[in-house]
Amino acid sequence: MAPLITTSFSATSTATDVARGHDLTGVSAIVTGASSGLGAETARVLAGAGAAVTLAVRDVAAGQAAATDCLNATVRFLDLSDPASIARFVAAWDQPLHLLINNAGVVTGGPRRTSRGWELQLATNHLGHFALATGLLPALRRGAHERGGARVVTLSSTAHMRSGVDFDDLQFDRRPYDPQLAYARSKTANSLFGVEATRLWRDDGIVANTVNPGGVATGLQRHFTPRQKASLDAAEAAGVFTYKTVGQGAATTLVAALLPEFARTGGHYLDDCREAYTVPDDADLAQHPHGVMQWALDPDLATRLWAVSSDLTG
Repeated sequence: MAPLITTSFSATSTATDVARGHDLTGVSAIVTGASSGLGAETARVLAGAGAAVTLAVRDVAAGQAAATDCLNATVRFLDLSDPASIARFVAAWDQPLHLLINNAGVVTGGPRRTSRGWELQLATNHLGHFALATGLLPALRRGAHERGGARVVTLSSTAHMRSGVDFDDLQFDRRPYDPQLAYARSKTANSLFGVEATRLWRDDGIVANTVNPGGVATGLQRHFTPRQKASLDAAEAAGVFTYKTVGQGAATTLVAALLPEFARTGGHYLDDCREAYTVPDDADLAQHPHGVMQWALDPDLATRLWAVSSDLTG
């Protein structure tokens, strides 16, 4: 087994620390969900290093406010739960793409579905980003040809450790809806996407990695139920995690996006600015506050999810 990839950065490093010394002039980047929180910080730091950054957001006014802190930034509307919105965004993109940061995400407190009947968390967190990335593949290929490589970075969460993907009930059509379980499945799907995208695209010079930003207080928690909030508070009290600043939370994204250690290799799950260790699917999670579950890196599951996602998104 290959040794885990480490870097000179850690849980306390910030996105600014990671980007220091990088000249991103000529680099084109898209950051989804960049109107606030981790996405806004990621966009700000990339732009500060010279990248031309597009903030892909549902709330254009909030995106424009966030863009005031970014040099050379563009704001475009994108609703990841709406396939038509994704198709319009892709059709309007007419340049090479070097960095795609799949940062956006939703958390629901109860059952919500898209106009197609898809469970909203899976639809936004995974299927929307899947459709966006596959739609932008020609642009990523152009970017890889132009600069010797392109990267896709997708944000997951420690929540993925609660559940793998249930292929027999992907949309909660059969069992009672559990928002925490739905979120966990969508975050596992994020990791599996990186595994299969790298397998399919690395010969084109494109790699995809998944990152866990850690515990960061952002707008993502605004729809938490009391049960979800209590679970988070208990995990913090037990020392499972320590809240990070937004800058610290965005650091692992910048590691996957910029560092040479991840320029040619993908399908990895990063935590605290380095590759995470793998946790057996039957492990006692109380003994593993960090890491990545085997089910989130399984190549056969990744291939299966890719096929299902392709069928759903067309």
